[in-house]
Amino acid sequence: MAVATPGEFTQRLREFSFSDEDFEALRRLVKELIGINLSDQKRELVYGRLARRLRALNLRSFREYRKLLAEPNSQELVEFCNAITTNLTSFFREPHHFEYLHDAVLRPLADMPPGARRLRIWSAGCSSGEEPYSIAMTVLEALGDVPAWDIRILATDVDSAVLERARRGVYGADRVRNLDPRRLERFFTEQRGGSEPTYTIRPEVARLVVFRHLNLMHPLPMRGPLDVIFCRNVIIYFDRDTQRDLFARIAPLQRPGHLLFLGHSESLFKVSDDYEPIGRTMYRRI
Repeated sequence: MAVATPGEFTQRLREFSFSDEDFEALRRLVKELIGINLSDQKRELVYGRLARRLRALNLRSFREYRKLLAEPNSQELVEFCNAITTNLTSFFREPHHFEYLHDAVLRPLADMPPGARRLRIWSAGCSSGEEPYSIAMTVLEALGDVPAWDIRILATDVDSAVLERARRGVYGADRVRNLDPRRLERFFTEQRGGSEPTYTIRPEVARLVVFRHLNLMHPLPMRGPLDVIFCRNVIIYFDRDTQRDLFARIAPLQRPGHLLFLGHSESLFKVSDDYEPIGRTMYRRI
């Protein structure tokens, strides 16, 4: 009696056939479009996320879906990128970055003369907004008299769907559960009416942040200088050559002394010589 291999058994259970050719073609497209390097272990993740698109589009196979993606100016490419990207985030994630930003960067700036009160911060890969809003809250806590400053926090992401959620700035109770109650009271407005309350970012926080769609594989439109860059849990999905290319384009946007924060499992070792480490996943432009 013939025994099915694990791969053959999985294929039988699937709603759509998903061949090696399908997976290879789709992961090449992901690498080309957004720089993410998908390993063989991501095959089931790719199937699960894109199967939803096939259902939504009433397609019968991944071959049909690939033809749709290959059409000139295909609008589905946006939904394809949105489906593949990961959006795990939280307020004040990796809190040591925000503590350093407050104590070592922002507080010393508080006594700057009026003409020098300019601050530019970029949150690259901002997802649903928790990171840039956390930066804005830290700015407000550290500088106080924000109207006297020229402050701009640029928040970008390749996923247009999460950017729309970020702009709205409305979060469920589960998203703010671990916030300091004093921050929750100061920076959010609680709204009741459903089964659980929602929390909306207050205007004083929201007005500091500008959200823009940006694919890091494309030319960077900003000119700098950028005092601080948060590029956390982004390059972990890129291969080494893509990382090198990205930071070769990021480094000219900063001057010596400016700061860069990476994610907890990321490093610039053998990636860029334009920065020196100054702490746990914290770098200074040299």
